[in-house]
Parts: sequence; structure tokens; C-alpha cells
Amino acid sequence: MTAINDCQPIAGCCVLNDVDAVAYHQRWAVIDEYSLILNRDTCPALARISVSLAFGYLVIRAEGMLRLDIPLDVIEDDDSAMRTAQLGQHTVKVIDEGDLAAAWVTNCLGVKARLVKFHPDVPVPVSWW
Repeated sequence: MTAINDCQPIAGCCVLNDVDAVAYHQRWAVIDEYSLILNRDTCPALARISVSLAFGYLVIRAEGMLRLDIPLDVIEDDDSAMRTAQLGQHTVKVIDEGDLAAAWVTNCLGVKARLVKFHPDVPVPVSWW
């Protein structure tokens, strides 16, 4: 049974039971080199990633990795960070979290990947997830 405060800030990763994290439910995702959004079926290693919230950051951890802090509330106005990603038959707008985050998820998962945040125009949680 799922508690009312359960959420996954990064789709496919650990579940948090934190009332403060509910606003960030499935706000981020991991995409592969073909811009396909990964889930635990396509990338079981996502289960290695744990997340928490601290001092305005999404804190991302995995065993054997240094932690990665991603600012929670950043206004997405940098066009160079905009991308599209595929979720099933749907194309959605996302914002790339940058090369450092990409290196982190690539090293953690063992596959070329990038951390992206769903664009504010995309309804989250994504209804067709």
C-alpha cells in the first residue's frame, strides 16, 4: 500500500515518504542516449539511486558514488538546455541538468544517460507514465 506522501522525484528511482517532496513527484527523469525516458523495466539499475530533499536541493546518492545536488526550484529560461524526450508514443519537453549530472547518472547506471527535468509546460506526474 502506498502512503499519501509517497513520491518519486526522479521517475523510476526510490520512493520518498515526505510531505515536502510531494510537490516534486516525477519532476525529473533519466533518458538514454536516444532520448528515451528510462524506467526500472528498461534500466533496473535506477533502483540504485536514492534521493532526498535538503536546503533547496534534490540530493541524489548511490553506493560508491559521491552525492549530487540539483537545485529544486530553478526557472527554466536557458534555451540551450531544452530538449525533447520520448515517453512511449509521446514527445515531451525537458530541460537537461547538464554534463556533471549526465556523467553522474552514466557512471551510476553503467549506460550513457542524462538527467532531465520535465519542462513546466508538461503536466507532472506525467499522466501516461
